[in-house]
Amino acid sequence: MNQSEDIARIAVELVDRCLQDPATDEDMAIVERQLGRYPRGMVAVGARCVCGRPLAVITRPLLPGGIPFPTTCYLTGPEAVKAVSHVEAEGVMAEYNELLAQDDEVRAAYERAHRLYLAFRHELAGRLGDSEEHIEGISAGGLPTRVKCLHALLAQTLVMGQGANPIGDLTLARIRGEFSPDVCRCTVE
Repeated sequence: MNQSEDIARIAVELVDRCLQDPATDEDMAIVERQLGRYPRGMVAVGARCVCGRPLAVITRPLLPGGIPFPTTCYLTGPEAVKAVSHVEAEGVMAEYNELLAQDDEVRAAYERAHRLYLAFRHELAGRLGDSEEHIEGISAGGLPTRVKCLHALLAQTLVMGQGANPIGDLTLARIRGEFSPDVCRCTVE
C-alpha cells in the first residue's frame, strides 16, 4: 500500500469514527454557548473532554447557504481555545515556522498532516454530498507550508489523534499545564 492509499484508508476510518458521534441537540447547544454563536454546519463531535463536552467538532465543507468552509476540524472548547491563544501570544508560531524550515522530518510529517486533512474532508464531503470545488487543496492552520493558526492544528490533533499533526502535537504538549483533554476544566455548562 502506498502513502496515498494509506492516507485515504485512515481518512475513511476517521470519518467512520466521527460520524458515529453525530451532533445531538445537546451538543449543538453546548457548542453554541462555547462559541457564543450557533455552530453552522456542525455534523459531529470529533473530540470530547473526559466529562463528555465537545472540545473539537466536525464542520461540513459547505455551510448552509453554499458557503465553502475549509476548517473541517474546529476547536470549540473554551479552555483549549484560551490555552492556545496564550501560546500564540507568546510568539510560538515563529518558533514552529522555524522548526518547519529546518527539520526535514517535521516538515514531511506536516505535509502528511495536510494530505490527511484533505483526504478526511474529501471523504466527509462525499458522504454528505458537499462540493469542495471552492476549497480544493486548502486545509487549515497554514498547512502544508507554514504555521498560521494553532487552534486549527490542535483541533486536527484532538480529532485525528496524536501523530496526525506534529505541530498540533507540540501545541498540545506545550499547553498541558493549562489544558488537557484528559482533565476536565470545563467552565461552560
